[in-house]
Amino acid sequence: MATPDHSSRALLRWLWRSYLSRHFWMLLLATFFMALEGSMLGLLSWMMKPMFDLVFLEGDQNALWWVGFVILGIFLVRAGASVIQKVILTRISQQSEADMRGDLLSHLMRLDVSFHQINAPGTLMQRVIGDVSAVSQVWNAIITGAGRDLVAVIVLFGVAMSVDWRWTAVALIGVPLLVLPSLIAQRFVRRHSRTAHQIAARQSGRLDEVFHGIIPVKLNRLEDYQSRHYAKLNAARVEVEVTTSLGKAAIPGLIDAMSGVGFLGVLIYGGGEIISGEKTVGEFMAFFTALGFAFEPLRRLGTITGVWEAAAAGIERVMELLALEPVHKTPANPVAAPTGTPEITLNDVRLSYSDTTVLRGTTFTAAAGRTTALVGPSGAGKSTIFNVLTRLTDPQGGQALIGGVPVTDMALAELRDLFSVVSQDALLFDESLRENILLGRTDVSDAQLKTTLDAAHVSDFLAQLPNGLDTAVGPRGSALSGGQRQRVAIARALLRDTPILLLDEATSALDAQSEAVVQAALERLSEGRTTLVIAHRLSTIRNADQIVVMEAGEVVEQGTHDSLLKAAKTYASLHNLQAKA
Repeated sequence: MATPDHSSRALLRWLWRSYLSRHFWMLLLATFFMALEGSMLGLLSWMMKPMFDLVFLEGDQNALWWVGFVILGIFLVRAGASVIQKVILTRISQQSEADMRGDLLSHLMRLDVSFHQINAPGTLMQRVIGDVSAVSQVWNAIITGAGRDLVAVIVLFGVAMSVDWRWTAVALIGVPLLVLPSLIAQRFVRRHSRTAHQIAARQSGRLDEVFHGIIPVKLNRLEDYQSRHYAKLNAARVEVEVTTSLGKAAIPGLIDAMSGVGFLGVLIYGGGEIISGEKTVGEFMAFFTALGFAFEPLRRLGTITGVWEAAAAGIERVMELLALEPVHKTPANPVAAPTGTPEITLNDVRLSYSDTTVLRGTTFTAAAGRTTALVGPSGAGKSTIFNVLTRLTDPQGGQALIGGVPVTDMALAELRDLFSVVSQDALLFDESLRENILLGRTDVSDAQLKTTLDAAHVSDFLAQLPNGLDTAVGPRGSALSGGQRQRVAIARALLRDTPILLLDEATSALDAQSEAVVQAALERLSEGRTTLVIAHRLSTIRNADQIVVMEAGEVVEQGTHDSLLKAAKTYASLHNLQAKA
């Protein structure tokens, strides 16, 4: 595989092509005003000559007025240009940052489940928020540097050259000494900035785990344990940030040293010419002012190098994420998804994760419009079958077919549009109950919504909520009970109105009363759909049209509840164990 090009030129080219080019005309306008602002320093330094020679030394009264008004005009133009370019740049920066965050989130959501299994949510949050923020810092710095400070330096050195090119050469005598140390400092900053981003991602991951697991943390008295772990990360972050700041500060520090050497040289060399009368005081002041004004833009340009190298580490990490491709994609020539209510067939499906075999030639058929239950001990491969059918993972052998069409031959969006899923952990967002049910849909009438709420038994608890459907459900639905969250998930599934229903332990965490209500809603939801049910409580699937018993990734029995009890094998043993419990 070719090594990605992460040179500064390549990173800037990617930034421009992907984001900044969208704002070309706004950037051009901002650059004009920045150049105008920067050039005013050169004009101001040039005005030192008539101010000293004509006004202060010769006492020309007329010169006093026109020099004064020109200088006033310079400051007014500079002030106006500064305000305009800052507003424009803020809009460009904020919009580009928002675009990049949106693109990164959209891309991450499309990556495979295997990616999310090895990358903690907190880490990905840091990548979307922290890395992109680091990237956005560089835009203003670089654009401002190029548009204002670089112009200012060029104009100011132009003024200095116009006064005396030899003085200018003496002032720049220390420049060659900057090159090698600057290159070393740049690499130093990028390397340590990347480490800082990695530590920040680990910090976010740790916070995500702590806050999501706050109840186990409290019950197991893990507050001190977690605080110690986070303190170690904090200490590492402080150390690397301080080290990075050394590299960032080194470049403007070197410029300070170079400027000091240059000033000393000009004072000694040029001072003699002033004393001898070869140059006027006004010429020296114009030159000296130009160099003095150039000092700050030069330092800012030096700082940009450090800012860029720090941001480059973030840009590299963003590019690495955006370069990742999902494994499970729509085929080049997809087959149309089946219509109507399809049957589901697994034919000799084999799947392994690393060295662990999960499915061993699994074969069965779920009849169209009927309910098929999958039972067996944990690790038997039941949930993996759901993942294979929805292409969250692909098997290494065999086929999964829906309506006779292999799932790998369909467009991914069309395949997943065939399914509604109700699982043990109903995913609710920190929004209103209405938004959690509609999920952005605008085509649902009030009558249709009411019918859905009644069928899912959501209407049963609406009166208990302070704002009805507009009540906020809290983070992860924390304002609702487990049974209420499950009924919301069922309402979503009813609105999706898909031909296939997947139920994964949908009632396992509920009390008896909630389970009865949710089970009634599920039976209503299953009507006319091909339904696959994973259940540990065998009492909930005794009316299934077919029960598939699995062990270690293999189908060991199939039949109805009654026929499997008569067979007195695995299912009967499971049933008897639960009956005794």
